[in-house]
Amino acid sequence: MVRAMEAAGEGNNSGRERKRRRRVRTGSYIRRMSCFRPSGSFRNHTAAGIGEELGRIPTHLVVTVNGIIGSPDNWRFAAKQLVKRYPEDILIHCSECNYGTLTFDGVDVMGDRLAKEVKSVVERNQGLLKISFLCHSLGGLIARYAIGRLYESSLLKDCSDDIQQSRDCSEHEPKGMIAGLEPVNFITFATPHLGSRFHKQIPIFRGSQALEKMAYRISGIVGRTGKHLFLKDHDEGKPPLLLRMLSDNEDLKFMSALQSFKRRVAYANVCYDVVVGWKTSSIRRQHELPKKQDFVRNENYPT
Repeated sequence: MVRAMEAAGEGNNSGRERKRRRRVRTGSYIRRMSCFRPSGSFRNHTAAGIGEELGRIPTHLVVTVNGIIGSPDNWRFAAKQLVKRYPEDILIHCSECNYGTLTFDGVDVMGDRLAKEVKSVVERNQGLLKISFLCHSLGGLIARYAIGRLYESSLLKDCSDDIQQSRDCSEHEPKGMIAGLEPVNFITFATPHLGSRFHKQIPIFRGSQALEKMAYRISGIVGRTGKHLFLKDHDEGKPPLLLRMLSDNEDLKFMSALQSFKRRVAYANVCYDVVVGWKTSSIRRQHELPKKQDFVRNENYPT
Protein backbone atom coordinates (compact mmCIF):
# COMPACT_ATOMS: atom_id res chain seq x y z
CA MET A 1 0.00 0.00 0.00
CA VAL A 2 2.87 2.32 0.85
CA ARG A 3 4.46 1.56 -2.51
CA ALA A 4 1.15 2.31 -4.22
CA MET A 5 0.91 5.65 -2.42
CA GLU A 6 4.52 6.45 -3.31
CA ALA A 7 3.85 5.57 -6.94
CA ALA A 8 0.74 7.73 -6.92
CA GLY A 9 2.72 10.57 -5.36
CA GLU A 10 5.43 10.24 -7.97
CA GLY A 11 2.77 10.23 -10.68
CA ASN A 12 1.20 13.41 -9.29
CA ASN A 13 4.61 15.05 -9.01
CA SER A 14 5.53 14.12 -12.57
CA GLY A 15 2.15 15.44 -13.76
CA ARG A 16 2.71 18.73 -11.94
CA GLU A 17 6.22 18.93 -13.36
CA ARG A 18 4.91 18.44 -16.90
CA LYS A 19 2.32 21.19 -16.38
CA ARG A 20 5.01 23.50 -14.96
CA ARG A 21 7.23 22.87 -17.98
CA ARG A 22 4.34 23.60 -20.34
CA ARG A 23 3.67 26.88 -18.53
CA VAL A 24 7.35 27.83 -18.79
CA ARG A 25 7.41 26.98 -22.50
CA THR A 26 4.22 28.93 -23.15
CA GLY A 27 5.54 31.89 -21.19
CA SER A 28 8.77 31.88 -23.16
CA TYR A 29 6.82 31.86 -26.44
CA ILE A 30 4.73 34.81 -25.34
CA ARG A 31 7.81 36.72 -24.17
CA ARG A 32 9.34 36.28 -27.62
CA MET A 33 6.24 37.75 -29.24
CA SER A 34 6.84 41.47 -28.89
CA CYS A 35 3.16 42.24 -29.45
CA PHE A 36 2.24 40.69 -26.08
CA ARG A 37 4.87 42.42 -23.98
CA PRO A 38 3.61 44.79 -21.29
CA SER A 39 4.19 48.44 -22.11
CA GLY A 40 6.86 48.81 -19.46
CA SER A 41 9.11 46.32 -21.25
CA PHE A 42 9.30 48.33 -24.47
CA ARG A 43 12.48 50.18 -25.14
CA ASN A 44 12.39 53.92 -25.77
CA HIS A 45 10.82 54.28 -29.20
CA THR A 46 11.65 57.91 -29.88
CA ALA A 47 14.78 58.47 -31.96
CA ALA A 48 16.49 61.48 -33.50
CA GLY A 49 19.32 61.83 -36.01
CA ILE A 50 22.81 63.21 -35.61
CA GLY A 51 21.43 66.72 -35.78
CA GLU A 52 20.45 66.46 -32.13
CA GLU A 53 23.99 65.37 -31.23
CA LEU A 54 25.31 68.44 -33.03
CA GLY A 55 23.05 70.71 -31.02
CA ARG A 56 20.27 71.03 -33.57
CA ILE A 57 16.75 70.62 -32.26
CA PRO A 58 14.56 68.31 -34.39
CA THR A 59 11.69 70.19 -36.01
CA HIS A 60 9.79 67.41 -37.81
CA LEU A 61 7.98 64.78 -35.76
CA VAL A 62 7.20 61.52 -37.58
CA VAL A 63 4.75 59.25 -35.76
CA THR A 64 4.58 55.59 -36.80
CA VAL A 65 1.52 53.51 -35.93
CA ASN A 66 1.39 49.69 -35.93
CA GLY A 67 -1.51 47.49 -36.97
CA ILE A 68 -3.61 44.88 -35.19
CA ILE A 69 -1.73 42.69 -32.67
CA GLY A 70 1.35 44.74 -33.52
CA SER A 71 3.91 46.65 -31.47
CA PRO A 72 6.33 49.58 -31.76
CA ASP A 73 9.04 47.10 -32.73
CA ASN A 74 7.28 46.59 -36.06
CA TRP A 75 8.56 50.02 -37.13
CA ARG A 76 12.04 49.81 -35.60
CA PHE A 77 13.90 49.03 -38.86
CA ALA A 78 12.03 51.67 -40.86
CA ALA A 79 12.67 54.24 -38.12
CA LYS A 80 16.42 53.59 -38.29
CA GLN A 81 16.41 54.03 -42.06
CA LEU A 82 14.46 57.29 -41.87
CA VAL A 83 16.85 58.70 -39.29
CA LYS A 84 19.78 57.78 -41.55
CA ARG A 85 18.11 59.38 -44.57
CA TYR A 86 17.07 62.58 -42.79
CA PRO A 87 19.58 62.87 -39.94
CA GLU A 88 19.41 66.57 -39.17
CA ASP A 89 15.85 67.60 -38.44
CA ILE A 90 13.71 64.51 -37.89
CA LEU A 91 12.33 62.97 -34.70
CA ILE A 92 10.78 59.50 -35.06
CA HIS A 93 8.30 58.27 -32.48
CA CYS A 94 6.99 54.71 -32.80
CA SER A 95 3.62 54.78 -31.05
CA GLU A 96 3.54 52.42 -28.08
CA CYS A 97 0.06 52.95 -26.63
CA ASN A 98 -1.73 50.35 -28.78
CA TYR A 99 -0.09 46.94 -28.95
CA GLY A 100 -1.02 43.28 -28.68
CA THR A 101 -4.56 42.65 -27.50
CA LEU A 102 -5.02 46.37 -26.75
CA THR A 103 -5.65 46.66 -30.49
CA PHE A 104 -8.98 44.88 -29.89
CA ASP A 105 -10.38 47.85 -27.93
CA GLY A 106 -11.85 49.69 -30.92
CA VAL A 107 -10.68 52.36 -33.35
CA ASP A 108 -12.08 55.20 -31.24
CA VAL A 109 -10.49 54.09 -27.97
CA MET A 110 -7.13 53.51 -29.66
CA GLY A 111 -7.41 56.82 -31.51
CA ASP A 112 -7.92 58.66 -28.24
CA ARG A 113 -4.89 56.90 -26.76
CA LEU A 114 -2.76 57.88 -29.76
CA ALA A 115 -3.92 61.49 -29.58
CA LYS A 116 -2.88 61.70 -25.92
CA GLU A 117 0.46 60.08 -26.71
CA VAL A 118 1.19 62.53 -29.54
CA LYS A 119 0.37 65.47 -27.29
CA SER A 120 2.75 64.10 -24.68
CA VAL A 121 5.58 63.71 -27.22
CA VAL A 122 5.05 67.26 -28.49
CA GLU A 123 5.10 68.66 -24.95
CA ARG A 124 8.36 66.83 -24.16
CA ASN A 125 10.13 68.01 -27.32
CA GLN A 126 10.12 71.76 -27.64
CA GLY A 127 11.00 73.18 -31.03
CA LEU A 128 8.88 70.84 -33.14
CA LEU A 129 7.20 72.57 -36.08
CA LYS A 130 5.92 69.82 -38.38
CA ILE A 131 4.24 66.46 -38.04
CA SER A 132 3.79 63.39 -40.27
CA PHE A 133 2.19 59.97 -39.79
CA LEU A 134 3.29 56.60 -41.18
CA CYS A 135 0.67 53.94 -40.54
CA HIS A 136 0.44 50.22 -41.20
CA SER A 137 -2.86 48.39 -41.67
CA LEU A 138 -5.26 49.11 -38.78
CA GLY A 139 -2.85 51.84 -37.69
CA GLY A 140 -4.14 54.01 -40.52
CA LEU A 141 -7.67 54.01 -39.09
CA ILE A 142 -6.33 54.65 -35.60
CA ALA A 143 -4.33 57.64 -36.84
CA ARG A 144 -7.26 59.01 -38.84
CA TYR A 145 -9.33 59.04 -35.66
CA ALA A 146 -6.48 60.57 -33.66
CA ILE A 147 -5.90 63.47 -36.06
CA GLY A 148 -9.61 64.23 -35.89
CA ARG A 149 -9.11 64.66 -32.16
CA LEU A 150 -5.86 66.66 -32.56
CA TYR A 151 -7.06 68.97 -35.33
CA GLU A 152 -7.11 72.70 -34.71
CA SER A 153 -8.49 75.02 -37.38
CA SER A 154 -6.93 78.43 -37.96
CA LEU A 155 -6.49 81.08 -40.65
CA LEU A 156 -3.23 82.01 -42.26
CA LYS A 157 -3.98 85.65 -41.56
CA ASP A 158 -6.61 87.64 -39.69
CA CYS A 159 -9.41 89.30 -41.65
CA SER A 160 -11.01 92.64 -40.85
CA ASP A 161 -13.62 94.92 -42.35
CA ASP A 162 -11.00 96.57 -44.52
CA ILE A 163 -11.86 95.84 -48.18
CA GLN A 164 -8.28 95.20 -49.30
CA GLN A 165 -7.53 92.96 -46.33
CA SER A 166 -10.75 91.04 -46.89
CA ARG A 167 -9.81 90.50 -50.54
CA ASP A 168 -6.35 89.27 -49.52
CA CYS A 169 -7.83 87.02 -46.88
CA SER A 170 -10.26 85.41 -49.30
CA GLU A 171 -7.28 84.14 -51.26
CA HIS A 172 -6.19 82.06 -48.29
CA GLU A 173 -8.06 78.94 -47.31
CA PRO A 174 -8.26 77.88 -43.67
CA LYS A 175 -5.13 76.12 -42.54
CA GLY A 176 -5.35 73.40 -39.93
CA MET A 177 -2.82 72.32 -37.34
CA ILE A 178 -2.36 68.90 -35.78
CA ALA A 179 -1.36 69.03 -32.10
CA GLY A 180 -0.18 72.58 -32.78
CA LEU A 181 2.16 71.47 -35.59
CA GLU A 182 2.08 71.91 -39.36
CA PRO A 183 0.72 68.71 -41.01
CA VAL A 184 2.99 67.43 -43.78
CA ASN A 185 2.56 63.73 -44.65
CA PHE A 186 -0.19 61.24 -43.88
CA ILE A 187 0.77 57.87 -45.33
CA THR A 188 -0.93 54.51 -44.91
CA PHE A 189 0.21 51.05 -45.95
CA ALA A 190 -2.43 48.36 -46.53
CA THR A 191 -5.02 50.09 -44.37
CA PRO A 192 -8.63 48.81 -44.63
CA HIS A 193 -10.10 52.30 -45.08
CA LEU A 194 -13.43 50.88 -46.28
CA GLY A 195 -13.54 48.18 -43.64
CA SER A 196 -13.46 44.42 -44.17
CA ARG A 197 -17.14 43.66 -44.67
CA PHE A 198 -18.02 41.49 -47.70
CA HIS A 199 -17.28 42.62 -51.31
CA LYS A 200 -14.09 40.52 -51.48
CA GLN A 201 -12.35 42.86 -49.02
CA ILE A 202 -10.47 39.92 -47.46
CA PRO A 203 -8.56 38.25 -50.33
CA ILE A 204 -7.92 34.94 -48.55
CA PHE A 205 -11.67 34.16 -48.79
CA ARG A 206 -11.43 34.40 -52.61
CA GLY A 207 -14.91 35.90 -52.89
CA SER A 208 -16.65 33.06 -51.04
CA GLN A 209 -19.88 34.50 -49.63
CA ALA A 210 -20.06 31.68 -47.08
CA LEU A 211 -16.62 32.54 -45.68
CA GLU A 212 -17.34 36.28 -45.75
CA LYS A 213 -20.56 35.71 -43.79
CA MET A 214 -18.70 33.53 -41.30
CA ALA A 215 -16.07 36.26 -40.80
CA TYR A 216 -18.86 38.79 -40.27
CA ARG A 217 -20.47 36.61 -37.59
CA ILE A 218 -17.27 35.90 -35.65
CA SER A 219 -15.69 39.37 -36.05
CA GLY A 220 -16.32 40.00 -32.36
CA ILE A 221 -13.41 37.69 -31.61
CA VAL A 222 -11.19 40.76 -31.94
CA GLY A 223 -13.42 42.90 -29.74
CA ARG A 224 -14.86 46.28 -30.69
CA THR A 225 -12.22 46.57 -33.40
CA GLY A 226 -13.89 43.69 -35.23
CA LYS A 227 -17.26 45.43 -35.00
CA HIS A 228 -15.75 48.60 -36.44
CA LEU A 229 -14.01 46.81 -39.31
CA PHE A 230 -17.20 44.94 -40.27
CA LEU A 231 -19.45 48.00 -39.77
CA LYS A 232 -21.46 46.24 -37.06
CA ASP A 233 -21.32 49.03 -34.49
CA HIS A 234 -24.36 51.25 -33.99
CA ASP A 235 -23.53 53.07 -30.76
CA GLU A 236 -26.49 55.12 -29.54
CA GLY A 237 -28.22 54.60 -32.87
CA LYS A 238 -25.40 56.29 -34.79
CA PRO A 239 -24.03 55.04 -38.14
CA PRO A 240 -20.95 52.78 -38.01
CA LEU A 241 -17.78 54.58 -36.94
CA LEU A 242 -15.98 54.14 -40.28
CA LEU A 243 -18.89 55.90 -42.00
CA ARG A 244 -18.84 58.73 -39.47
CA MET A 245 -15.13 59.18 -40.11
CA LEU A 246 -15.90 60.15 -43.73
CA SER A 247 -17.02 63.62 -42.67
CA ASP A 248 -16.59 66.21 -39.95
CA ASN A 249 -18.64 65.78 -36.80
CA GLU A 250 -19.40 68.34 -34.13
CA ASP A 251 -16.35 67.63 -32.00
CA LEU A 252 -14.20 65.55 -34.38
CA LYS A 253 -13.11 67.06 -37.70
CA PHE A 254 -12.03 63.88 -39.46
CA MET A 255 -11.97 65.14 -43.05
CA SER A 256 -10.70 68.63 -42.25
CA ALA A 257 -7.82 67.04 -40.35
CA LEU A 258 -6.99 64.77 -43.28
CA GLN A 259 -7.22 67.62 -45.78
CA SER A 260 -4.81 69.72 -43.72
CA PHE A 261 -1.87 67.46 -44.67
CA LYS A 262 0.14 68.55 -47.69
CA ARG A 263 0.54 64.98 -48.90
CA ARG A 264 -1.89 62.12 -48.38
CA VAL A 265 -0.85 58.73 -49.75
CA ALA A 266 -2.54 55.33 -49.48
CA TYR A 267 -0.29 52.44 -50.51
CA ALA A 268 -2.09 49.20 -51.40
CA ASN A 269 -0.95 45.69 -52.20
CA VAL A 270 -2.19 44.48 -55.56
CA CYS A 271 -1.40 40.87 -54.69
CA TYR A 272 0.04 38.61 -51.97
CA ASP A 273 -1.86 40.41 -49.19
CA VAL A 274 -4.34 37.83 -47.90
CA VAL A 275 -5.93 40.03 -45.22
CA VAL A 276 -6.44 43.54 -46.63
CA GLY A 277 -7.88 43.80 -50.12
CA TRP A 278 -6.77 46.13 -52.91
CA LYS A 279 -10.07 48.04 -53.00
CA THR A 280 -10.32 48.86 -49.32
CA SER A 281 -6.65 49.84 -48.98
CA SER A 282 -6.66 52.06 -52.09
CA ILE A 283 -10.21 53.43 -51.47
CA ARG A 284 -11.62 52.35 -54.82
CA ARG A 285 -14.68 50.64 -56.24
CA GLN A 286 -14.20 47.46 -58.24
CA HIS A 287 -14.55 49.19 -61.62
CA GLU A 288 -12.04 51.86 -60.59
CA LEU A 289 -9.18 49.40 -60.13
CA PRO A 290 -6.54 49.44 -62.89
CA LYS A 291 -6.40 46.38 -65.10
CA LYS A 292 -3.53 44.10 -64.15
CA GLN A 293 -2.57 43.58 -67.79
CA ASP A 294 -1.87 47.32 -68.02
CA PHE A 295 0.74 47.24 -65.26
CA VAL A 296 4.25 48.39 -66.12
CA ARG A 297 7.19 47.01 -64.16
CA ASN A 298 9.12 49.66 -62.24
CA GLU A 299 12.84 48.89 -62.22
CA ASN A 300 13.21 50.73 -58.92
CA TYR A 301 11.02 48.11 -57.23
CA PRO A 302 12.14 44.65 -58.37
CA THR A 303 10.06 41.68 -57.29
